Amino acid sequence: MSDTDTLRTAALASKAWPYEEARKLIKRWPDGKSEPVLFQTGYGPSGLPHIGTFTEVARTSMVRNAYAEMTGHATRLVAFSDDMDGMRKVPGNLPEQDMLLAHLDLPLSRVPDPFGTHESFAAHNNARLRSFLDQFGFDYEFIAASQAYVEGRFDETLKSILRHYDKIMAIMLPTLGEERRKTYSPIFPIHPETGKVLQVPITVIDAEAGTIAYADPETGAHREQSVLGGLAKAQWKVDWALRWVAFSVDYEMAGKDLIDSVTQSGKIARALGATPPDGFNYEMFLDEHGAKISKTKGNGLTIEEWLTYAPIESLAFYIYREPRKARALSFSVIPRAVDEYYQFLAAYPTQPIEQQLGNPVHHVHLGRVPAPDMPITFGLMLNLVSVAMTEDKALLWRYVQRYAPALSPETHPAVDRLLGYAVAYFRDFVAATLHRRAPTDQERAALADLDARFAALPGDADAETIQNEVYEAGKAAGFEPLRDWFKALYETLLGSSQGPRMGSFAALYGLAETRALISDALARQN
Repeated sequence: MSDTDTLRTAALASKAWPYEEARKLIKRWPDGKSEPVLFQTGYGPSGLPHIGTFTEVARTSMVRNAYAEMTGHATRLVAFSDDMDGMRKVPGNLPEQDMLLAHLDLPLSRVPDPFGTHESFAAHNNARLRSFLDQFGFDYEFIAASQAYVEGRFDETLKSILRHYDKIMAIMLPTLGEERRKTYSPIFPIHPETGKVLQVPITVIDAEAGTIAYADPETGAHREQSVLGGLAKAQWKVDWALRWVAFSVDYEMAGKDLIDSVTQSGKIARALGATPPDGFNYEMFLDEHGAKISKTKGNGLTIEEWLTYAPIESLAFYIYREPRKARALSFSVIPRAVDEYYQFLAAYPTQPIEQQLGNPVHHVHLGRVPAPDMPITFGLMLNLVSVAMTEDKALLWRYVQRYAPALSPETHPAVDRLLGYAVAYFRDFVAATLHRRAPTDQERAALADLDARFAALPGDADAETIQNEVYEAGKAAGFEPLRDWFKALYETLLGSSQGPRMGSFAALYGLAETRALISDALARQN
């Protein structure tokens, strides 16, 4: 059996969630599809791209890869930006607030860029999003609404919406409040003079010609205009259905907060004679206060912020896990996500194929998993920075090379980058929280015993030998459970309630230097 056949056999049996999702498409197209299966993700550039946007592209790519591994069939991924949407409010985390307020209701593609780097606010956000997607190496086609509408790629579907206007209104009106029903329209005309995206009721004049009529909201004058060629856009739920129909989308996932939108858009797609795509509703990420992250509120981590403190692979790893469970997405989750990513990466090469397909890194790297080469944990690096009290990477490397002489910034650039992340994370989130307390009487006696044990060891003792002495000192002092001893070490020596494996830490930091920490703790009085 070839490697491809072995992979396919294991993938068809795997219970990892990307394979479970891909089975929906296999059921839909048991013999394959005549053209590539189309996956789509949507992005509204009304605010700076946050991790939720990256999440959707990453998870969709994981399902796409799973489908390809299970079937060998061709696929495409479209990342769509709804930059024709009108700017209804200004996110509070943006500069040039007054300037942006003056451009309310214009398409995002026509709002000036408050950062002054692109031709529009939407172009700025689109470029930032594409930069992150390209940095991770996603294979996707980017389509902007401002281009697709103007090029006429939606014209035939817009005509179909006008032909089925009454059906669409019958779907949407029962879902709206009384006041909203009075002004609701499935199509937003764009004012020919102000350029604003108008929220006004319309009358269909000629569906085949794509002509509508409405009352000008500023003058009250009767206006007739085409909806084709970028002169109008569909409103949100209709716009989603329009894309599904116009592009023949086969798969698109969405957040749990959009379940109603998925339902209504699916009904509209069926009214237009199409089958809605498969997909699933994932749970939302929450900020540190338990609130849903939002582009317009600016309360979530940006992708840049995560990348200031950790590699992008750790972000993809974090978002892979438990997509149907609401989880916090804040700076505090970063260290553990980094270390768990490298733990799973280290395990991957020795696992049988069945376990590899359940390993998150298989999906993080879309089946092209790099060789593991991270001999030091991120947590250990953070503790090294905290006790060395330096941001000088050259000095920190001296500790690293004493622990692992074969390492260097040149031979292990990933270690060097992670050390830089540790410096940044410690500086911004850890330094101000550290407090090395005085030991209790029991702890003081145990620390003195540990110091004597360390003094009896050779200076180049390995981590395992040191760890054994740490255990023996704790047991001899009567700590029960023994984790209380380790907690005491962390709090008295490192200033934190959590920490690394002490043997590894002492081997990295140095026995003499660790004994100096013990001496400082013993001199500390309550």
